[in-house]
Amino acid sequence: MPPNVEVRRSARRRRTVSAYRDGDKVVVMVPSRLSKAEEEQWIATILERLEERERRRRPTDADLQARARDLSRRYLDGRADPVSVRWVANQRTRWGSCTPDDGTIRLSTRLRGMPAWVVDYVLVHELAHLLIPGHGADFWELVGNYPKADRARGYLEGVAAAAHLPLEADAPDGEVVGGSGAGDIHHGDGLHTGGEFPHEVAG
Repeated sequence: MPPNVEVRRSARRRRTVSAYRDGDKVVVMVPSRLSKAEEEQWIATILERLEERERRRRPTDADLQARARDLSRRYLDGRADPVSVRWVANQRTRWGSCTPDDGTIRLSTRLRGMPAWVVDYVLVHELAHLLIPGHGADFWELVGNYPKADRARGYLEGVAAAAHLPLEADAPDGEVVGGSGAGDIHHGDGLHTGGEFPHEVAG
């Protein structure tokens, strides 16, 4: 068994095996009735599933670019065509930003590990900004084409509120980073990275 794995047996568990990250270790919870061989087999399986899930939650820049174009086709009639979409580590006070003049989009690495539908929302938000710089009714109408927009905004607002994060103030010239109010997706410093959220995989 890998040294960074902690197994917890539970008499209450009958059939499911689950795992989640706790700091630098993985906690695997198994039914107490499992034999040692079965336990080892399930640990290997659950770790593989967890690794695959985390890989999907940490797309590369190329993955982001492809995803952004797909989202544009699905929800914006393909009108937003970003030149580049990439992760950046220096956005400590906002989830994403874009520069309409050159068609670039940047997402904070703090989003890595968050649910894919949340990352998709931030992408749609920034794609919409390539078409409409401000946060008027026409902008929110575009963003509203994404069916999980409200849910994703609530998720991000919850993360920000839990960490007592301030809202973004002024942006560099040429960048669009959002405005104020419930729709604002650009929050302040001090947020834990997505990798610290528990990931549970049921088997």
